[in-house]
Amino acid sequence: MKKNIVVIGGTSGIGNELVRILDQDHHVFVFSRTNKNLEGLQASYTVEDVQSEQDPNIAHLPEQIDGLIYCPGTINLRPVQNLKKQSLLKDLEVNFFGIHRWVQALLPRLKKSEQSSIVLFSTVAVKVGMPYHTSIAAAKGAVEAYGKSLAAELAPKVRVNIIAPSLTHTPLADKYLNNDEKLQKSAARHPLHAVGSPKEIAELAAFLALEKSSWMSGQIIQVDGGLSTLKTDM
Repeated sequence: MKKNIVVIGGTSGIGNELVRILDQDHHVFVFSRTNKNLEGLQASYTVEDVQSEQDPNIAHLPEQIDGLIYCPGTINLRPVQNLKKQSLLKDLEVNFFGIHRWVQALLPRLKKSEQSSIVLFSTVAVKVGMPYHTSIAAAKGAVEAYGKSLAAELAPKVRVNIIAPSLTHTPLADKYLNNDEKLQKSAARHPLHAVGSPKEIAELAAFLALEKSSWMSGQIIQVDGGLSTLKTDM
């Protein structure tokens, strides 16, 4: 049965791979600042800025929504001494407050599904302390706490799970991976000697969004090349 899935930020990186996977068998509604990379897809597109103070434009959506996947993120790496409040607030706005805005907007429609799903994104830097990651780790730490509490509050009707990747080869991470030397150094930091694949992480997000994962909720799933759990340099 076709599901009605809302994807926030589905035109780049993991989000776009996710839209392409879901578009084959489901009704997908993309909300993003641009409609790039959606050519040839059946997905519906609506312009959206996740930092907007306005209520989301959802009048055209079906009354029943089966899934909400929130993909926007930031990579704001800098020494804490140079980290200004404005940068912290931007990371919180994009990564965390945007989620709350969309959850509140869609919750009545998510509750009309027999069992709906919310999928959020964190980062390995919440579990593993890393230099220069204070801002993004703080914002994504809020996502993890929010997601677990939300999962408890909405059970059993709505499932909520969080994916926590390490550095993934997406346009957002391009300045850290835009040549062979950077790619090799980043891969070497991971026990599996590779950086993340957007498609692989998108496939996990699609799995969590659908009934195939009907007995999973409140989980933080580390997809990080073993970085958060393995030590191989003995």
